[in-house]
Amino acid sequence: MMTKLQTAMILAAGKGTRMRELSEQMPKPMVLVNGISLVDRLLAHAEQAGIEKVIINVHHLAGMLEHHLAPYTSDGFVEVSDERGELLETGGGVKKALPKLGNEPFLVMNGDALWVDRAGSNINRLAEHWNSEEMDVLLLLAPTNEALGYDGVGDFLGAGDGAFPIEFRAEAQAAPNMYAGVQIVKSEMYDDMPDGAFSNLEIFKKAAQKGRLYGLVIDGTWMHVGTPEAVGEAEAKLKELGAE
Repeated sequence: MMTKLQTAMILAAGKGTRMRELSEQMPKPMVLVNGISLVDRLLAHAEQAGIEKVIINVHHLAGMLEHHLAPYTSDGFVEVSDERGELLETGGGVKKALPKLGNEPFLVMNGDALWVDRAGSNINRLAEHWNSEEMDVLLLLAPTNEALGYDGVGDFLGAGDGAFPIEFRAEAQAAPNMYAGVQIVKSEMYDDMPDGAFSNLEIFKKAAQKGRLYGLVIDGTWMHVGTPEAVGEAEAKLKELGAE
């Protein structure tokens, strides 16, 4: 039975410094790929999956992002979590937004995540594979050797059909999968975390220590859009796939 995800959070507060001059002109989630911003693409994925409310945190060029989001906030689909006073990183940003996200497991997406679904919604696939009795965190993974624009050695060890337990690469030279910037997480994972800035990596580590960190490999194409050059590569890939 598929878990009904009601709320999601898009992490959009970072400065996106690797985008160089682009990050001085706009928040990274507003960067256009084939004329559509990264954040609009994420909101489309959320809407397709039946998400009812999306929380988006703002810090860098916050006013510009709020203006861009106005059509979504006016109809109640998006609510802003204001981090102008302090950049809280990924985990701290989620913890601050917990009152808006509710007590049930929710979706978290990195503001620069970009992917094309193959047969159906990968968010719905995560929801279908979610099991609260076994999992505290379920990450969407991308095969390291297939991720466009990614030149790292991967993040996680583990394999299997459907959702499977994963471990950090640690001392291994390489790992078959990398984190694709989309996850389902239990709200209580943040309860004992400190206020202020911390990374969601701390949440992943906590789940892994209990054997409750799981992964699901994407059914589709994932692209890393970390630099201006990567934008062009992503646009070419989208054209090749016949996607917007």
